[in-house]
Amino acid sequence: MDFKEQIKMLGDKVLKLRDQIKTEEATKSAFIMQFIQILGYDLFNPMEVVPEFITDYGAKNVEKVDYAILKDDQPVLVIECKHHAENLEKHYTQIHKYFHLTKARFAILTNGVQYNFYTDLDLSNKMDEKPFLSFDITNIKDQQIKELAKFHKSGFDINSILNTASELKYSNAIKTVLTSELSNPTPEFVKYFFSRVYDGRSTEKLMIQFTEIVKKTVEQTFSDIVSDRLMNAINQTKQAVAETQPEIMTPVENEENKIITTEEELNGFYIVKSILRSKVSSSRVTYKDSLNYFSIILDDNSRKPLCRLWFNGKSKKFIGLFDKDKKETKNEIASLDDIYNFSNQLLTTIDYYEGSK
Repeated sequence: MDFKEQIKMLGDKVLKLRDQIKTEEATKSAFIMQFIQILGYDLFNPMEVVPEFITDYGAKNVEKVDYAILKDDQPVLVIECKHHAENLEKHYTQIHKYFHLTKARFAILTNGVQYNFYTDLDLSNKMDEKPFLSFDITNIKDQQIKELAKFHKSGFDINSILNTASELKYSNAIKTVLTSELSNPTPEFVKYFFSRVYDGRSTEKLMIQFTEIVKKTVEQTFSDIVSDRLMNAINQTKQAVAETQPEIMTPVENEENKIITTEEELNGFYIVKSILRSKVSSSRVTYKDSLNYFSIILDDNSRKPLCRLWFNGKSKKFIGLFDKDKKETKNEIASLDDIYNFSNQLLTTIDYYEGSK
């Protein structure tokens, strides 16, 4: 199992079990210790991982950080852990202190769900106020996993991480600003567009009108960009399928049993294929249509169902997903785009059939 899969599985575990975890110690043992192991470190080797690491031997009151990752007998990464329900912002001062007392280059403040990574980009030997990498492990993005992988023991390199940390920090800050402007445009943001498209003088009434116009237009623009990328992905998948299985590209009607394969069913099929291409060849994902549902299967084998599209109803649409015992659960969807919300379940279904390999 590769690094990405391990992180995704941990995220699923946290999502499933966190409501049952009642203490900080349980959070550490159930979630954070596994996170450290996934990074490639041996929790039982004191030359790699030191729990309750003493941060300052000379201090009258001994300070201890939950974990320290060592390299060449020196701490390079310290980890402070909190209960999963804790707000991490309240504990910034604590990790800030540990960062300086240990002289580590990186610090993680985590509650087992949210992970904040810090270093000293702004001023040398002074930990930044903002993390350069921050993610929710239950909803971690592929790009964030790529950055996290740099902390794996097998490729841990301080200079390599620092070279990208600055870009990450400002990239995240820009995303935060954009998200805020999209939901609630500031006067400065509105004035930028106003001055570009309107020749007259601004008035309070005009600015109120333009605020709504800017908000709606920017939202629509982003929506169009996402829609265009989705359609490009579908078209590319259609082209790939045409090269390997041209016979399934055209909707057909079986005169004997009146089965009609619709364009909507085929588009749903292409989306499922595009999701599963990360694990299996697209040529292995095929379909069989029936009067009641459209079945997507593996290896042209009806005993290996991946999902079913229930699109023959008058109004509601459903996608049927299968567990390891091939028991089907129907999930209502409003549009084809909603199929992407079930990517993890679809990929897990592949694992049921490929697990023995």
